[in-house]
Amino acid sequence: MTAVAKTTEHLPAKVSTKHTASAGQYLTFILGGESYAIGILHTKEIIDYGYLTEVPMMPSFVRGVINLRGSAVPVIDLQARFGKGNTLIDKRTSIIIVETLRDTEEGEPQDIGIIVDAVNEVVEINQNDIEPAPSFGASVPSNFINAMAKRDDSFVILLNVNRVLSIEEMAAVSRGVENA
Repeated sequence: MTAVAKTTEHLPAKVSTKHTASAGQYLTFILGGESYAIGILHTKEIIDYGYLTEVPMMPSFVRGVINLRGSAVPVIDLQARFGKGNTLIDKRTSIIIVETLRDTEEGEPQDIGIIVDAVNEVVEINQNDIEPAPSFGASVPSNFINAMAKRDDSFVILLNVNRVLSIEEMAAVSRGVENA
């Protein structure tokens, strides 16, 4: 047994199989040619891309705000948030209104719009189709990914909405812009 122990002690640690995604309904969308999904319970509505009011001194991924039934809702360019440049606007571009929780102790809800290339459909994802996110090689920061879901012959990236759209983290980026 000691020979086996010596040969395995130099191997990398086992990749964690933990993920926080669970079976359920997900809204799928395309962004930069890749498929993503967010839990349907986070989704409030989908609207056509329309007029945005730009807000000065914001990070490049904050494209502006929209007036949604009398409330100012910030709109995030998800592709820019992932560090992949701005989304090119065309006729299929949509804004998904997502409800997130603020990073406060109260965890109060906050509506945020995210710009996506196109909205696909709502799909049912089973638990046995959910795999842990890779620890390397992902096109978005790994802390933004809950898991990967097998769909046909490919994968859909299941996003961690509260992490991607963390108000406090985005505010910290904004403060960095102000100090530049």
